[in-house]
Amino acid sequence: MKLDDIKKLHQKKYRQALGHYLVEGEHLVLELQKAAASQPALRASELYVTDAYEHWSGPFKTHLINDRQMAQLADTRTPQGILAVVPMPANAAEPAPEPGEQAIYLHEVQDPGNLGTILRTLAWFGGFRCLLSPGSVDPYNPKVVRASMGAIFHTALETEVPLASLSSRYSSIACLDLNGDGLTAESFRQHDCYLFGNEARGVPQEALAQMAAKPYTIAGNGEIESLNLASAVNMCVYELRRGQ
Repeated sequence: MKLDDIKKLHQKKYRQALGHYLVEGEHLVLELQKAAASQPALRASELYVTDAYEHWSGPFKTHLINDRQMAQLADTRTPQGILAVVPMPANAAEPAPEPGEQAIYLHEVQDPGNLGTILRTLAWFGGFRCLLSPGSVDPYNPKVVRASMGAIFHTALETEVPLASLSSRYSSIACLDLNGDGLTAESFRQHDCYLFGNEARGVPQEALAQMAAKPYTIAGNGEIESLNLASAVNMCVYELRRGQ
């Protein structure tokens, strides 16, 4: 890929048009290499390095560039000198869930840091699929990729999943609500899909009613109105995996 095209990968429309996204920094490239060992599609990634990483050992085709060129390609202000151009996952038909897999559905999540943190949590515990609604932040945004700390390579991920499609895919759906049962309720662990709303607007109430989503509450004693989205998802995922 030409350097001028790589620069364009900072924008979603070009990531989609060119079918690639950027992974920047030593840690993320190491995670990419680890994932490529079991995911053949990732082996088509290409590496761009400065002199500091000229002797980097890995499975990818490597291109040596200068510091000025790296500064133009990188998303960070002080790039480490190593980045990869990674092929986007192919759009596949709706996959069959793995045995015991549960879905985390995020409705119009907007904050890259929130999404990256959620992906990191899901990868840590395992056994989860992340579904993103239309209108959500692009998971291949460089800020999301960095915040995920490589979890984006290890988490089953679907984008552009309509909210209205959940009822046909999952027989039992849960959501968070101020007037629901506590997370320690036995029934909390028994759902197929867990629905979380936009940071400011949540999920439309009529949609929750139509899919008969079971409400649960994260009990608190503070004075603030709500929890951060990533914090709420993290607490729920921990509770789902506690004791397993």
